[in-house]
Amino acid sequence: MRNFVSHKQACQLLHNKFVVVLGSSNQRAIYKDLVLLLQKDKFLTLKQLQTKGEMNFEQDCLVEGGCQSKLHNGISYREVRQFQSDHHLVRFYFLTRIYSQYMESVLEDFRQGLKPDVVVINSCLWDISRYSRNWTGDYKENLHRCFEELKTILPEETLVIWNLTMPLGEKIKGGFLVPEIQHMASQLRFDVIEANFFSGTLADAYNLDVVDLHFHFRFSLHRRTNDGVHWDNVALRRITSVLLRHAADAWGVALTSPPDASGKNKTTHTNMLQISLPIFLVYTWCLLYTDTALESIFFPLKCVLLFASSVFGIFGRSAPSEDSLQRPQGDPLPSFPRLWRRPVPPRTTASPPHVPTCPPPSSTTLTELQVSLWKQACSKW
Repeated sequence: MRNFVSHKQACQLLHNKFVVVLGSSNQRAIYKDLVLLLQKDKFLTLKQLQTKGEMNFEQDCLVEGGCQSKLHNGISYREVRQFQSDHHLVRFYFLTRIYSQYMESVLEDFRQGLKPDVVVINSCLWDISRYSRNWTGDYKENLHRCFEELKTILPEETLVIWNLTMPLGEKIKGGFLVPEIQHMASQLRFDVIEANFFSGTLADAYNLDVVDLHFHFRFSLHRRTNDGVHWDNVALRRITSVLLRHAADAWGVALTSPPDASGKNKTTHTNMLQISLPIFLVYTWCLLYTDTALESIFFPLKCVLLFASSVFGIFGRSAPSEDSLQRPQGDPLPSFPRLWRRPVPPRTTASPPHVPTCPPPSSTTLTELQVSLWKQACSKW
């Protein structure tokens, strides 16, 4: 589909790149979809989406946790996966809290080992449900500590993307929702909105990139699975495409269609104008220059030409696909070196930045429910 990043585009964009994905089950699904996309243009199967902690998935390997130890839904669950090819390295860490002793060990991996080029991170549902009902203070403090450590350990050229949590359903069930917290299920979707508001604002204050998946999927709730938490394979491919396009934009790279054998870019749609114009001319000639005696002979031909001309005229001149847009500076890059990244301004202070306050929304543009939710969120923060 036109809005999806293709296999060749993903391989081209992430050539010689080290990508790290951190988070819970939805982040693991994003990792799996990215690993699959780097190998072929296919979607994840239902079994692949529902399986966790397996030893191998599409040529990747389980590094730690998962089925190597006991599978459970506790806050101490661990799962580290890694996919490596000749020109790509993708790693996943399962998190149940945005900052903890385990997160410190993950950050130590970054400090001592290879520095990632892209970090995609999110942690919300476990933080606001499994540790304390009054989660706001701890979540704010842990976000501050995590973002501060990321800015200290990672080089300035590393692209850190904080993706906001996606919409929850009214009735939810999942591995994180153990029986002890079932009574919180109906309130969690509102808590997610509140947590997204603060975490997104704070990530922006730390000069991190923020991708609002909650906004992107507000009208795609039919892609959510029956548990009210996870999403289907089409939604996951769209998430991967959104993240890859964001990275391409940050690096100043245009995602172009892969060249064919003749060296020209393939287009998604054929330019039907070249077909509809001759059909229109022939139809006009038949309409103007055929007499009444030949009307019975040319009438079926007129009907066919009229129908073909109308169809090609409507659908022939479709808008150019986003993938066909060329780089304004010159030819599209087939690949780029490892150190060619976006310029990032240096940090001016080592202290945690001040979280800006947003002005009150206008009641003329928002519904009364949205205004009340905003006031509740601001009063708590």
